Amino acid sequence: MTRMHKLLVSTTLTVLCSIAAQGEPERRPSTSHLPPRKVIVGTSMEAFWVDYPGLQQRLQQLGALIDSMAAESLKRYGRRLDLAVLPEVAVNGEAGDDAFAHSFPLEGAVKDSFARKAREHQCYIVAPMYLLEGLQQKQVSNAGVLFDRQGKVAGIYRKLHPAVSDGGSMEGGITPGKAAPVFDCDFGKLGIQICFDIYFDYGWRELARKGADLVVWPSQTPQTAQPAFRALQHRYYIVSSTWRNNASIFEPTGRITSQLKPPGQILVEEVDLSYAILPWSSKLQKGDSLRKKYGRKVGFRYYEDEDCGLFWSNDPRVTIRQMIEPLGLVEMEDHMRQVRGFFHKAGVPGQ
Repeated sequence: MTRMHKLLVSTTLTVLCSIAAQGEPERRPSTSHLPPRKVIVGTSMEAFWVDYPGLQQRLQQLGALIDSMAAESLKRYGRRLDLAVLPEVAVNGEAGDDAFAHSFPLEGAVKDSFARKAREHQCYIVAPMYLLEGLQQKQVSNAGVLFDRQGKVAGIYRKLHPAVSDGGSMEGGITPGKAAPVFDCDFGKLGIQICFDIYFDYGWRELARKGADLVVWPSQTPQTAQPAFRALQHRYYIVSSTWRNNASIFEPTGRITSQLKPPGQILVEEVDLSYAILPWSSKLQKGDSLRKKYGRKVGFRYYEDEDCGLFWSNDPRVTIRQMIEPLGLVEMEDHMRQVRGFFHKAGVPGQ
């Protein structure tokens, strides 16, 4: 049984009630005015409840996963992978009661291995690990290390909310992080959250406030309802990379756009970070009005059961906003602002 399974249900309910009581969420601004930004994301699902094979063999194993993602990207899309995401603490495996004993410094084999893979495939890599940062103080972080396409460390996220055992230990003695940074990549703004962070609004809200386009979520738990809620709440993409059951890509409507199931190990998918969410309207015709006018120059997924859809441009010269405006279509958030204005004038409470 994992540490996630040992957490009390009452804790989950308390956190969710707190989230629900916070009112209007922080949402990233619309990106519909920006040119298309096609990003090929690779993620993975691999269980690490095994005897640790040693650092070199583990790094080779993770490198092979990245190789597979890169090959699949070339096969499906004819171009290189942009981002590879590995599961939580993939470098180390489960730490048990002593994270210090299972941690590694970034300098040396870990950095060299991922830097080499990033350069080889010219992609960003998120490498999750128990990161040894203070040998004398025995300071260890549950971290996501971001490597850029040149193999340089572009940033490190340290897990804000470690899972807490029944005895009060935070993942075998790790030190919680202090911030939720957003990293500027050449395709957009990237955020990272890790596993138990899913229950706490702070990091997700901060990433939205700072304009994250895409958030990666390395995790031991394979949950889908909560990351779907976060994607919908804050209007960004979320990519999970897990130990079991599924790895998924959640779009800003809250829907799963692509999902990996056993016995698969990798999932590669292209997403567009410049998009518009459009609510139902008679003008939209479930997307048919845009298809009739623009043909293959427009892409979308319309969800009749949600009365909305996600729309993007396939024409690098025209933004999706420039496509929807001539048809008199209004994005979801603009529509809701208009509606709230009517409600406010009518004296409806809470507006």
